[in-house]
Amino acid sequence: QVQLVESGGGLVQAGGSLRLSCAASRRTFSTSVMGWFRQAPGKEREFVAAISWSGGSTLYADSVKGRFTISRDNAKNTVYLQMNSLKPEDTAVYYCAQDRFGTVTENKHEYDYWGQGTQVTVSS
Repeated sequence: QVQLVESGGGLVQAGGSLRLSCAASRRTFSTSVMGWFRQAPGKEREFVAAISWSGGSTLYADSVKGRFTISRDNAKNTVYLQMNSLKPEDTAVYYCAQDRFGTVTENKHEYDYWGQGTQVTVSS
């Protein structure tokens, strides 16, 4: 069973930055697509960013493009989400997810494993 553990969330003022991390428990991480999603209260879980197993291909939601950067370190079984220029509308629980067999995608139904989430709150 794969375990994904997110960290790095917190409270930040608008315009600030946070770096989220997601550590995976299995070596299958290095051959998996990894994604970040978020869910605000009363809203559907939405795609944020995804990265291929090599890191050579990335995909971003339009709402975060140019502000967020996804990256990974396969030696550490960890994926990161650097979030800059944060806005109050970025407030949500952020989840990392692992897609063992697919390609980079924004489709949450393609992801096999999910973390428990980390809260990000951006104050105005």
